Amino acid sequence: MSYEQIKPLLFKLDPENAHWLAEHSLRTLNAVFPGALSFLAHQYIVNDESLKQNLLGLDFHNPVGLAGGFDKNATMIRPLAALGFGFLEFGTFTPKAQEGNEKPRLFRLIKQESIQNAMGFNNEGAQKIASRLTQIYPFAVPLAANIGKNKITPNEQALEDYLILLKEFENLCDYFVVNISSPNTKNLRALQSEDFIKELFNKAREITQKPILLKIAPDMSVDAALSLCEVAINSSANGLIIANTSVDYSLLDNNRTFGGISGRLITEKSGIFFKELAKVLFGRTLLIASGGIDSAELAYDRIKNGANLIQVYTALIFKGPSLVKNINEGLIELLKQDGFLHISQAVGVNVK
Repeated sequence: MSYEQIKPLLFKLDPENAHWLAEHSLRTLNAVFPGALSFLAHQYIVNDESLKQNLLGLDFHNPVGLAGGFDKNATMIRPLAALGFGFLEFGTFTPKAQEGNEKPRLFRLIKQESIQNAMGFNNEGAQKIASRLTQIYPFAVPLAANIGKNKITPNEQALEDYLILLKEFENLCDYFVVNISSPNTKNLRALQSEDFIKELFNKAREITQKPILLKIAPDMSVDAALSLCEVAINSSANGLIIANTSVDYSLLDNNRTFGGISGRLITEKSGIFFKELAKVLFGRTLLIASGGIDSAELAYDRIKNGANLIQVYTALIFKGPSLVKNINEGLIELLKQDGFLHISQAVGVNVK
């Protein structure tokens, strides 16, 4: 049975229940039918030299990664890798377990192939997540720990939450992603300040030499975003993820003015935001493009505009498990059409 046949049944379920079902199914495959993962890997993994890169001292077999939010508790890493991802991001998680915001907090926008979420960093906490990682790390593909602060932690004490997670996961991931750009934890985006970034990265370097990336919101002005990115780079950030979900509710045709929007509704907004920042930042640090990418053509556009890697999430819900394979196979063809032998030749070609 194809995903297009299953999708209408999944979409009859509440979005959180559908996500739980997908997670439970993948976990069951891993635990009860490990041979099924080999079958999935054979079906979905694209192994082509033209897509392989060494970045941050890590081997990325392809440029398509999973963004934070899908596997909050690091329960699906093995089966997700079997779907062909070149790298995986688990979290966002916090030092202490927390329930997140009140339900309903996750909404499908089916016609627009988008999601509106107000989850609020719901996760099982650092201790449980660390215990899972000790069973599988080091792993076959690069793993990123997407870290955030607890809801009950005031902004004045937020730094300590991030430092705790850097200490506890230094030997359980390949790099860190600092999330201060989610719209779903009250006042979190207020931490997108130059002073906080400077202090965080300077103190982080006293704890770990693992790469640390900053994830920013697409709703900042380009000038403000560039200033923040400059501070991050000068404070030893190893890369930027551009960008998180959007709070541009003018894109919606509903009355919900809360949560973050992801998917096709923000494809254009995220693409323009990335392009403007990359004009200045390309070549100075690693750039990962995220936001509304659901095809090889869109991925290739971000790559040519300066992205070393790209991430997907919402498109996985609407396109299904063949998404990563389709993007990677499409990228190989697009590279050939442009006469490129390797993806590195295409990265930033529009801004060089």
